[in-house]
Amino acid sequence: MPTREAVLEALGRVIDPELRRPVTELDMVRSIEIENGSVEVTIALTVVGCPLRSSFEEQVAREVGSLEGVEDVALSFDVMTAEERAHLTTKLRGGAEKRKGLSLDASTRVLAVCSGKGGVGKSTVTAALAVALSEQGQRVGILDADIYGHSIPHLLGIDQKPIAVDRMIVPPVKDGLKLMSIGFFLDDNQPVMWRGPMLHKALEQFLSDVHWGELDVLVVDMPPGTGDVAISLGQLLPRAEVLVVTTPQPAAQEVAARAALMAQKTSMRLLGVVENMSGDVFGSGGGERLADDLGVPLLGTIPLDSRIREAGDAGEPLVTPEITSIIERLTELRPGGIVKPLTVLS
Repeated sequence: MPTREAVLEALGRVIDPELRRPVTELDMVRSIEIENGSVEVTIALTVVGCPLRSSFEEQVAREVGSLEGVEDVALSFDVMTAEERAHLTTKLRGGAEKRKGLSLDASTRVLAVCSGKGGVGKSTVTAALAVALSEQGQRVGILDADIYGHSIPHLLGIDQKPIAVDRMIVPPVKDGLKLMSIGFFLDDNQPVMWRGPMLHKALEQFLSDVHWGELDVLVVDMPPGTGDVAISLGQLLPRAEVLVVTTPQPAAQEVAARAALMAQKTSMRLLGVVENMSGDVFGSGGGERLADDLGVPLLGTIPLDSRIREAGDAGEPLVTPEITSIIERLTELRPGGIVKPLTVLS
């Protein structure tokens, strides 16, 4: 007959799909009942109707069911009390009842993807970069800060809502990627009609109250242009590293240069330029000219390809060889590398 200790050890390999920690570490195991070869486990979920119950069922059946002497496994669910949720929040915050400032670890690399105007494929590039980084084994989060044009949930195929645990927001997870977007809090594609202070507060909350956990990289889909949201992000994430996305034509280059200059003025580090939608329709070479003007590298050129659009519409971003190459350049330009700064114009 299996022992309680063996079952607990097996449950230590059952990972909460959102909090990314073992259920034993999160004090989610409510009870274990063993009778002959039958094992019944009760797990306390953070909220009623947890959308990822099936993940717990599959993991418990696999880990506990593989123990010697176990003939069948039954899993039931309970819900944490308010006191238990408060205790869990404190534990996740490292013992602090209320975290002050950003919830990101100091070692987390922040990559902000920006553009001078909309329609250049910035969000598509953001999603593909995040997926590529995740496929390389890095722990990745995505902040959809494009408040008025939030499209990352659609591009990643995520329609699951965040969960509130006490005063902490747990972001939805897909294939290891954590995502937070204003789109999760709107119904039926409603427009965001907020002024600057409300936008700043929302972004601040996404960076302080959201439980990002241990991340290697946070990829931020910046709003296009140089408006309130972009300035707020520059203030909240002064150590962010910026990639500027542009299409090849001169009109896009001009406005992209303004976004790059704003990033530099808000103390963010400009890494380089990505030329997107390169080819017959928009021409080519504009990204390289912009990079030369700014004194930074051209990180990559992505061709105009219908497969990229189809993959985004299907919620499965396409990681092309060009995206992989950009990731390699970003690795070379990790903090500590030498990147020529922009000249500050009076």
